[in-house]
Amino acid sequence: MRVTGITANLPVADIATASEFYREYLGLSEEPMHLGWVARYASADGRASVQLVAGDASAPQDSVISVHVGADVDEAYAEARRRGYEIVHPLTDEPWGVRRFFVRAPDGNIINIVSHSDD
Repeated sequence: MRVTGITANLPVADIATASEFYREYLGLSEEPMHLGWVARYASADGRASVQLVAGDASAPQDSVISVHVGADVDEAYAEARRRGYEIVHPLTDEPWGVRRFFVRAPDGNIINIVSHSDD
């Protein structure tokens, strides 16, 4: 598996309320990916990004980070299963254009392993 990026997923009660801090105070711009329950914000140079999550739309639990793996998502899923890691959300093609699964790391954190349709 080749990791191409990692994005922090911050839990928030309300994205609209929280977004003022990230946009106006931190100076991050809202990216096109805003689904109501998750929104991405990034620096102008693209070197920093964060996602605000008000409750995942299809997974039973929220993840703490999203690990972008491009076309390697199926390979990553097979390797997680081979290693006996708990799969929290199965490998799924989501309606918003990602293929992903959630795996619980040995430390208890839930990790979103994801491939975007444009990867």
